[in-house]
Amino acid sequence: MPIPPDSAGVDRSLLRDDVYRRLRDAIVDGTFQPGEQLKDGELAEWLGVSRTPVREALLRLGASGLVVALPGRSTRVSSIDAQAVRDARDVIAAMHELAVRQITGRLSDQDIERMRKANSRFADAVDAGDIAAALDADEQIHRIPVAALGNQAIATVLDQFDPLVRRVERLRFTTDGHASVEVHARLIELMAAGDAQAAASVAFELWHTLPADS
Repeated sequence: MPIPPDSAGVDRSLLRDDVYRRLRDAIVDGTFQPGEQLKDGELAEWLGVSRTPVREALLRLGASGLVVALPGRSTRVSSIDAQAVRDARDVIAAMHELAVRQITGRLSDQDIERMRKANSRFADAVDAGDIAAALDADEQIHRIPVAALGNQAIATVLDQFDPLVRRVERLRFTTDGHASVEVHARLIELMAAGDAQAAASVAFELWHTLPADS
């Protein structure tokens, strides 16, 4: 497994979640390609941490479907499986629909403004072709209602299945993310107006615009 030579290490005090996010993002952005073997020792050296948080992160990535672990053999980056993506997309859509339906009308003005600013950052990133920044801003938009709702079960489900879909999202934002800017804006304004039914419908349909066969 070739470790990127120009990638700086991270502080040894990294929390397990930080290690997980670094490895997740490296798979999503294509640093580690489908079929590539991941060795915990090399990854630990790359990140500047012990093997323990790396092994824990690989287990989480396995649960998300981003890696496939063969007992006693190796851990490899999974291929993009259309059925698995469709299944994950459908679950994610249902969770966001539920969160938006329940929090609309109770979301603070500050949270609405944070969503608007995140969508502005998303638009700027799409215009600049900065796909990593677009993915980050997109995640912020959708996670604000989830965080405000405070339903840990929804958050846990999203944490498990989001990474699998992010790889396909990246492909969409690479070709055209401008349509998402408008849909995000519509979702935000419906939530600001307190229209829970319409906002939930947009939240659900937004995820179903994602082609699972990419």
